[in-house]
Amino acid sequence: MARLGLLDDRDRPRVLPITFAIHRGCVFSAIDQKPKRGSDRELARLRYLRRSPQVALSVDRYSDDWSRLAWVQVLGETAIVTSTDAPGALAALVQKYEPYRREPPPGPLIRIEPRRILHWRAQRVSP
Repeated sequence: MARLGLLDDRDRPRVLPITFAIHRGCVFSAIDQKPKRGSDRELARLRYLRRSPQVALSVDRYSDDWSRLAWVQVLGETAIVTSTDAPGALAALVQKYEPYRREPPPGPLIRIEPRRILHWRAQRVSP
């Protein structure tokens, strides 16, 4: 599960679940065909990212066996790109997500260029 943390137009924190794939050292997410609330204007998350492109992306692995817990956090800066400008990233998303193979997302894509990567995993301590 991946969650994108960003600031809205009033600098309030927002966290959104997203699909993602890694391509050429960047993380990409797509705007897909799932129904979105609102009118024909630009999606709120795209407006927010154009205004303040700094984000935190968190990916975690949960297990009831807490020795298997792990997470990665990517702190970076976003850019909004068309799927034709990043065909390799779109291909990576299509390969990773079966619904995208049936109907590729029209885009745009959100590109996250990592500035810092943090990670943690539980480790069993031997007695």
